[in-house]
Amino acid sequence: MIRKLATLLAALLLAALPIATTAATATAATPKTSVTDVEDEVMCVACGVPLDIAESPQAAQERSYIRQLVAQGKTKQEIKDELVAQYGDRVLALPKDKGFGAAAYLVPIAIVVIALAAGLYFVPKWRKKRGGAGDDLDQGPALTDADARRLEEDLARYEV
Repeated sequence: MIRKLATLLAALLLAALPIATTAATATAATPKTSVTDVEDEVMCVACGVPLDIAESPQAAQERSYIRQLVAQGKTKQEIKDELVAQYGDRVLALPKDKGFGAAAYLVPIAIVVIALAAGLYFVPKWRKKRGGAGDDLDQGPALTDADARRLEEDLARYEV
C-alpha cells in the first residue's frame, strides 16, 4: 500500500514537472522592456525627431510616461499602443504597414521599378540613335592647318 502511494506521488510529481518548467520558461522568455528599447521606435510629438535624441520638455514627459508603463510590466508593443492612444499615430517612428501608411513602403519601390523599366526601354533606343556603343567620343569638326599649328604651339608652351 505504501509502495503504491509512493509510486502515485512520484507519478504526480513527474506530471507536474513539465507544467512548472513551462510556466518558468514562459516567464523567462518574455524579456523585460526598457525605456531605451522603446525610445528608438517612437518620436517626440513636439520636435518631430526620434525620442532617443529629442531634448524638449515634451520628450522628457514622454520618457516619464514610458518609465511608468515599463514599471507596470507592459511589453514593448503594449507600450507603443498606449503611446498611440495618448499621443496619436504621429508618435510612431515607422508608419503602419496597412492602409495609407503602406504607401510609405510601396511608393519608393514603385518608383525604382518604373525607373528601371524606363531605363531598359529607352537606353537601347538612345544608344542606337547615337550611332552604336563604340562612339563614345564626339569628334567635332576637323581642324584647319592654321588651327592645328596654333594648338601645337600652345601645347609646346605648357610642356615642361
